[in-house]
Amino acid sequence: MSNKKKIILMSSLVLLLAITAIFNFIFANKTTATSADGGVTTANYFTTYRAERTATRNQELVQLDSVIALYEEGEEKYEEATGMKMEIVAAMEQELVLENMVKSLGFSDAVVSVSTESDNVNVFINSAELNYDTALSIYNMLKNETGVVAGNVIIMPVYSES
Repeated sequence: MSNKKKIILMSSLVLLLAITAIFNFIFANKTTATSADGGVTTANYFTTYRAERTATRNQELVQLDSVIALYEEGEEKYEEATGMKMEIVAAMEQELVLENMVKSLGFSDAVVSVSTESDNVNVFINSAELNYDTALSIYNMLKNETGVVAGNVIIMPVYSES
């Protein structure tokens, strides 16, 4: 690939990153509500979490795309960046599936965070409290879907009036 093409590609990736950051800032300001005492309410916790996670992942993907564009297929850096990109995409897909599965257990909203570097899975559910039976059903579902062990799962209730 010629230097001119690389410069054009890198410039367009930087522009895309800047546009993503601007949209993230605009949407984050619109989705954050304030309560009467001036604090942030939890009503938008799940939406805000997803928006921030998506923005962060988009930035990571843009950076990996720029590395992939700089190297030729078969080079070590190219293969490493491609592998990391595939791990992120797989984690995103798994999070979406797990969120829908947790919601199918009767929760109005949930977010799941799957670590690409370890076997940790964090689950935040829209619930005022978490009892043993609920936690066990979520854990069993996660174990069946991902094979994760109990020590690597964190399930937290985040009450949100929606």
